[in-house]
Amino acid sequence: MTPTQKPIPLRIDKVKKNPMYLFLAVLTIGSTVGLQAWITLFNNFAIEVVGLDGDGIGIIQSIREIPGFLALLVVFAILFIKEHRLSVLSILFLGVGLAATGLFPSFAGLTLTTLVTSFGFHYYETTNMSLTLQYFNENESPWVFGKLRSIAAASSIAIGLIIFLLASILNFAQLYLVIGGLIVVGAVWGFTQNPADRNIIPQRKKLIFRRKYLLFYFLYFMAGARRQIFIVFSVLLMVQKFNYSVREVTLLFVVNNTINYFLSPLIGKGIIRFGERKVLSMEYLSLIFVFLAYAFTESKMIVAVLYILDHIFFNFSIAIRTYFQKVGDPRDIAPTMAVGFTINHIAAVFLPAIGGLLWVMDYRIPFIGGAAMALISLMAVQKIRT
Repeated sequence: MTPTQKPIPLRIDKVKKNPMYLFLAVLTIGSTVGLQAWITLFNNFAIEVVGLDGDGIGIIQSIREIPGFLALLVVFAILFIKEHRLSVLSILFLGVGLAATGLFPSFAGLTLTTLVTSFGFHYYETTNMSLTLQYFNENESPWVFGKLRSIAAASSIAIGLIIFLLASILNFAQLYLVIGGLIVVGAVWGFTQNPADRNIIPQRKKLIFRRKYLLFYFLYFMAGARRQIFIVFSVLLMVQKFNYSVREVTLLFVVNNTINYFLSPLIGKGIIRFGERKVLSMEYLSLIFVFLAYAFTESKMIVAVLYILDHIFFNFSIAIRTYFQKVGDPRDIAPTMAVGFTINHIAAVFLPAIGGLLWVMDYRIPFIGGAAMALISLMAVQKIRT
């Protein structure tokens, strides 16, 4: 968009009538339910049933990120299957993997089911980003991303309440089976839909790595590293150091997602109004203090507040995707999202395992590292020009 052009006004009614919006909304519910259930139950299941410690949990968390590292294979997959069909197939894998988790209570079993579940989640996330950027213009996509995050938050609340109510009457295997089965039902619905638009710009179906996208690649790499500190070690801190139970962790997730249900669409509108550089600068500046507080607090309540703030700022990363939409070739969206998601997971493959070993030495080290990464990211986003 040139300086003399006016922004295209956001018409939410028009966006909601797009068949792709409903399609992605439903599949996002399935994806979120699966991920939230996995996060909520994993640490307690791994510690209480499988008998793992920080190093074993870190290894599984690293293995969980391998499918994200292999997200570039989406480029080859869409040679044989339409991208929206690949999204549905990914949700099916997620449901099946989650349903089987409680049936194999061992290190090997948990590793295998985690890998299957992770392929489903990561491949859906890759195609979800790509389809959103293809089907919605640059003044719509931030709102759509924010709204999908809001839907995800509502889904997390629902599955959190379900787990909270059922945890006292069902064992882990039964919980996994019920939740995984619900996700499979959502995937079956997806196979009956066809939201594709023939007028969408065709995507290049080959790997692409362009010099002009270097800032996007770097920001996505750092976001992946920061995400691991949040996902792996914040919950582990609550469970191991502060002795949070399954029901306490679940209740915290419900409170957290209630807040994000209302905030996420506003974050999308904030990106439209203030731009990607200002929004990302606010995120990374705040995260420096959040991670340092994780490392040194001795308060169970403060940790809960930090987790909520951490999750709010995590939603600001939408701006990295919309930044690419403004500077990238529309034909590069699918391959670049796939390559970007792989770059996003380079650190994720080894960081949890290394962080797990450092955790055994001193649990503060991963969080201090997270603060340093936030500082580096803060300096990098100052180079954003759209």
